[in-house]
Amino acid sequence: MTEPDSQQLFLFEHDATRLELLVRIVYWIAIGIIAWVYGILALIALVIQWFHILILGRRNQSLSDFARGYLEYTVHRLPYVYIMTDRRPAIMPDPVKIFEQTQKEN
Repeated sequence: MTEPDSQQLFLFEHDATRLELLVRIVYWIAIGIIAWVYGILALIALVIQWFHILILGRRNQSLSDFARGYLEYTVHRLPYVYIMTDRRPAIMPDPVKIFEQTQKEN
């Protein structure tokens, strides 16, 4: 079994290309439209989840996965949108895992 390919998302990259800066404008528009629609659907899923918890006293896995997918979508595209990297992400949602790494205090 191979280890999944992982990399830190928010790293400073010194080199940048002017062409990518121009392409980025079109990508911003496309990513913005997808994120807006996905966000509205995620908000609807969260409202349904709220009522699901209120009535049944437990969470629905599918609704939770949908909301998590929206968060993973936006976080995965932030470095490109905020001009931190030239690595262009996919416009449409793709499977991504976001992990938190905590520092242990001595």
